[in-house]
Amino acid sequence: TERLDGLMLTGSPSNIGAQRYGQDGGEGPFDDGRDSVSLAMIECMITMGKPVFGICRGFQEINVVLGGSLRRDVGRRMGSALSHHAPDSASFDAMFDHAHDVDLMPGGILAAVYNRPRIAVNSVHYQGIDRLGDGLSVEARSGDGLIEAVSANISGAQVLAVQWHPEWQTDRHPDSQVFFQLMGRALRGQPLKKVSRQAAKL
Repeated sequence: TERLDGLMLTGSPSNIGAQRYGQDGGEGPFDDGRDSVSLAMIECMITMGKPVFGICRGFQEINVVLGGSLRRDVGRRMGSALSHHAPDSASFDAMFDHAHDVDLMPGGILAAVYNRPRIAVNSVHYQGIDRLGDGLSVEARSGDGLIEAVSANISGAQVLAVQWHPEWQTDRHPDSQVFFQLMGRALRGQPLKKVSRQAAKL
């Protein structure tokens, strides 16, 4: 990890093992090998003060490493009409095109870079953050209150993670490109806080 400039944690069809955040059971598929490697790498990179970015499962992994927990009933316990996942019968493309709005938190990194209170994001998940990890700030929430993006600066390690999939067809969704522009900025050692959208491209 000493040779790495930063860490990007991607999504996955697998779920984090519930024992990793102090619970039992849960619905698979699971990937204990990924859990072991990813969680250790996150901790190591943060200790070294290097940037950590996460998408979907990666977003959840960051929360778990920082002492947070996950809820496994997204779309059920809240009794909300908001759907965070397309029907199981949906095609691959339709699954990743399934979308809803998220509200950006005032004063956050994403609110500053988008310069508007709300954006549309795709949504492909059954799990989400329950207890927020130590040191994390909420960047975005969906209409049912679920945390959809987080950030942190922990001993110089810049952290930004989203529950959605910004990598999906970025040519069709210019808003998604911002996530990767911010990642590039962090890898160059530039701060993320209070950056404008134009500055994020530099």
